[in-house]
Amino acid sequence: MTKHIAEPIRLSKTAQAYISKHIPNHEPVLSQKSEVIKVCWPDLSGNELKYVEDCVKTGWVSSMGKYVNLFEQRFAEYCGAKYSVSVTNGTHAIHLALAALGIGPGDEVIIPTFTMIATANVIRYLGATPVFIDARPDTWNIDEKRIEESITPKTKAIIVVHIYGHPCEMDAIMAIAKKHNLWVVEDAAEAHGALYHGHRIGAIGDVGCFSMYANKVITTGEGGIVVTNNPELHRLMYKLHNHAFDDEIHFWHEYLGYNYRLTNLQAALGCAQVERIDELIGARRRNAQLYMKLLSYTQGIQFPVELPGIFNTYWMFGLVLTDEFPMTRDELRDFLGEFGIETRTFFIPMHMQPIYFQEAYIGKFPVSDMLCKNGLYLPSSSALTTEKIEYICSKVMLAAQKQKK
Repeated sequence: MTKHIAEPIRLSKTAQAYISKHIPNHEPVLSQKSEVIKVCWPDLSGNELKYVEDCVKTGWVSSMGKYVNLFEQRFAEYCGAKYSVSVTNGTHAIHLALAALGIGPGDEVIIPTFTMIATANVIRYLGATPVFIDARPDTWNIDEKRIEESITPKTKAIIVVHIYGHPCEMDAIMAIAKKHNLWVVEDAAEAHGALYHGHRIGAIGDVGCFSMYANKVITTGEGGIVVTNNPELHRLMYKLHNHAFDDEIHFWHEYLGYNYRLTNLQAALGCAQVERIDELIGARRRNAQLYMKLLSYTQGIQFPVELPGIFNTYWMFGLVLTDEFPMTRDELRDFLGEFGIETRTFFIPMHMQPIYFQEAYIGKFPVSDMLCKNGLYLPSSSALTTEKIEYICSKVMLAAQKQKK
């Protein structure tokens, strides 16, 4: 018998023809002639080093230590949630939540197609099937008006993703979930501190899942956390994230558990970051307001919105180019790269991914197709200076003055 390693999924010519019209061509080359402005970097100017040094000096560097519980308590309180469990990353946060909710083979989970791949993959990890919904053209979030038509007897949950810091339409989504007896999981990886009509996102649904990756509003390097107001869900998620060890007999396991524990070192970073979370969010909002002010007279740009009753944290400052802009999205990225300005494209939607693509998806998600083709975000770090934003905007405006090809 010949042994083989895993092979990638190959797309048909029909799929390639459709997808190639939307996905980016390449990553731009960044000029080294001047300082490179990265798309994001963490602001670690508070007590981060002090708390990490304390871990090292006391020897509490693994998943035991005071900072783990302290981080969980402080973040839950900030979200207005009663309970939380810290985990190794945002992907594991969603996986842990779905596992505790009993999602498994034969189940369906509704998600936006316009999201990062982890949202879909965790469903597949559990043997369930992700069902994709198109985005709204204004907020770029899941179109809540399209959810109910995709509910079947197999549907067990809805995962909402608060894209780039703007909350989804939670009242409508929670009403749909209540009507059909579905769980609601908030993928809040991009929206720490965002408000929906006065309520922190993450604690509105049954479970809220956050990433603490280095580019997030607050970070633990890698890491994540789940929050909930449901004591039974909290109890089970806490058990599952630590190999599902039995409370009385240590090496006895009645559940399939995971090793998703956050270290004390990472939690120490998190504690320092939570102390400054409002400051860090404020910086992202100031970035967005300055970008929109400086680019307000530039034709061919759609800005992110902030609907009434919403507090958008603008995790990343995204733009959508319209036909009035003289360059394509990829041409603009290449142009900015010549000045050392790093950018990112928007997500390639799930329905275009080789591992999820079906020919029936062609033309079914027009808003997400458009966002994939025309969207990008500019440097967005909380540590970004006014001078750098002014420099970036000057180059975007210069690009807007070019003649259309």
